[in-house]
Amino acid sequence: MLTIKVLGPGCANCKKLEEVARAAAASLGVEANIIKVTDMQAILAYDILKTPGLVINEKLVSSGRIPAPEAVAEWIRQAS
Repeated sequence: MLTIKVLGPGCANCKKLEEVARAAAASLGVEANIIKVTDMQAILAYDILKTPGLVINEKLVSSGRIPAPEAVAEWIRQAS
């Protein structure tokens, strides 16, 4: 099972990124544990400058934007 983390304070963009990640995992039929990380110290540990951030299996794949669903699906495919 993949671990996907959405990094951010809970803003609209963070929620949208979570939706995109859930949809991408579902479209691939991949089981994923999606975790929302809102603690600023935990977010900064990933060395990102802007939220939202997306981490798949402890690898930061995106920050500061909402990536296209196709890109998220490709990152999930590569990680699984």
